[in-house]
Amino acid sequence: MLEIIGMSVEDAKAIEYCGANRIELVSALTEGGLTPSFSMIEKVINSVNIPVNVMIRNHAKSFRYSGYDLEVMQKDIEIVKSLGANGVVLGLLDDNKKIDTDGLEKLLEAVSDIDVTFHKAIDETNVLESVNVLNKYDKITNILTAGGVKSILENTNDIKSMIKNSKANILLGGGLNFDNIENIKKLTHATDFHFGTAVRINKSPFGEIDTNKLSQLVKLLEV
Repeated sequence: MLEIIGMSVEDAKAIEYCGANRIELVSALTEGGLTPSFSMIEKVINSVNIPVNVMIRNHAKSFRYSGYDLEVMQKDIEIVKSLGANGVVLGLLDDNKKIDTDGLEKLLEAVSDIDVTFHKAIDETNVLESVNVLNKYDKITNILTAGGVKSILENTNDIKSMIKNSKANILLGGGLNFDNIENIKKLTHATDFHFGTAVRINKSPFGEIDTNKLSQLVKLLEV
């Protein structure tokens, strides 16, 4: 599985054209990704045939959400479902850098039968402890992670433990690039990968998808 971050219809079409498997649709990539407009979500979903997972994140202040935030996010999930998304991407922490299970359960009530990725908020926690917490929720299908706060290459042992112990698919992302992907794949035996700026022109969050780079990556991973 190769998932690529997209922010526009042009991104989505390029991602599909190059042979990647899934799109994570966001806005504000410089802020780590926020929920896109509903018209953008609808247009992207109707413009490609590969799955589109949509970021549910209404602010970039933290991964801590108020009761009002949760109400907004629940409504966003309901709308995203109605637009035909394959899944949603979300993550919630409490003041102690642990999974906010109360908030998570409220959001999962709105999810029903689409995929759920718990995003890189997990890397701010004890990742092995958090995997055990997330294992309690069958609706969580993917966990996006670099294995912790250190660089992804320094986290390979924890990543292997996460893959071994997680019921959800471990989706590696955050710090992946063309220089380290083959080594990380070999060290961790991971099968699911997530790329953002590494496949954009000049590796910039403002750059377009570099179709030459992305096509090379698809061939490299043999997805």
